[in-house]
Amino acid sequence: MSSSQNLPPALPPIPVTVVTGFLGTGKTTLLRGLVRRRQARRLALLINEFGEVAIDGALLRADEDAQGQVQIQDLSHGLIAYGDDAQFVPAMLALAARRAQIDHVLIETSGLALPSAVMEVLQSEQLAPHFVLDATLAVVDTPLLLEGAFDAGVDALAATALLFRQQLECADVVVLNKIDGLQEPELLQAEQRVRALAPNVRFLELAYDARLDIRLALGLRLHQAGAAVHHHYTPMGMPGERATVAADQGRFNGHAHSGLGAHSHGLATHKHFHEQDPGWLSFTLRSDAPQDGERLREAVAAASQAEPILRAKGFVQAGADAPALLVQGVRARVAVVNDDGEPGKTPARSELVFIGYHPSRTRVAQLLCEMTGTEWK
Repeated sequence: MSSSQNLPPALPPIPVTVVTGFLGTGKTTLLRGLVRRRQARRLALLINEFGEVAIDGALLRADEDAQGQVQIQDLSHGLIAYGDDAQFVPAMLALAARRAQIDHVLIETSGLALPSAVMEVLQSEQLAPHFVLDATLAVVDTPLLLEGAFDAGVDALAATALLFRQQLECADVVVLNKIDGLQEPELLQAEQRVRALAPNVRFLELAYDARLDIRLALGLRLHQAGAAVHHHYTPMGMPGERATVAADQGRFNGHAHSGLGAHSHGLATHKHFHEQDPGWLSFTLRSDAPQDGERLREAVAAASQAEPILRAKGFVQAGADAPALLVQGVRARVAVVNDDGEPGKTPARSELVFIGYHPSRTRVAQLLCEMTGTEWK
């Protein structure tokens, strides 16, 4: 008898929200906000990263509730629920066994993964009795979208555009993130670009200050047959404005969700994408020396300009009595700030994860060594 058959079937299935988005779009920051504003919901989070160091999981654990209201699990390889992955189904069945303590599951996919693999496995014989897909959210770096960073091109740009478009095509809701300072014409332009790439996306939402109203993220019930669907969107205007529209209203109509029939990107597409384009690489550089935040920021930005680095992130030690530094880089935009995680906790050494398209680890390490005056290896 399988482990799934041993689980209690009496309780209704646990709703699952899948959060997707390209590297550096702000998925983890949005999730941190949802965790903080979860109200009485008991959440379980599965965090999938492309890299050997779990930066995103560590950030979320800063908000983990000691009373068990939030449970977090890292899945360390970048392609959960696909191919020979042996972690995803057991992790989900372990959550199902604790059904009475969980109200909602959030799954953050790697920035280099298609959410369709998770969506399809949720319908498998093992998981379907215990879980139901609530919605798939795609988070977008709006300034990069407007800059044309996801337009078709060659080499890294072509691979970026392909994956970005496929992530959007899988989504029910697109969240325009990093929009502070953008005006209404720019937001309308961003919406038009999303609609041109993925016309079947149902809702677009605005995330000012990287915050998304929890009512617009959880409990949407877009994949429950016969369920009442919440029809809402954020008008392209002032922050905080909300409106409710009918499902058939012109620019916000989409496909009906009573299953996954409208989504064509399943396991085969997911497998094909990564087998045909193995150029996405991740590596970690480490240093035992204290770092100067500004010099390190300049070094990481220079490395991202010299090599096809699309994402850099990590925790850095700035000295024995100094707070840890958090590094967040999207292409050449790099921020180094004090980590607001566990007070007084300083990493024993600095670790930076770099993700790019055929990047040279040696060249990046060399630039960091030269520009910071410390050893990175």
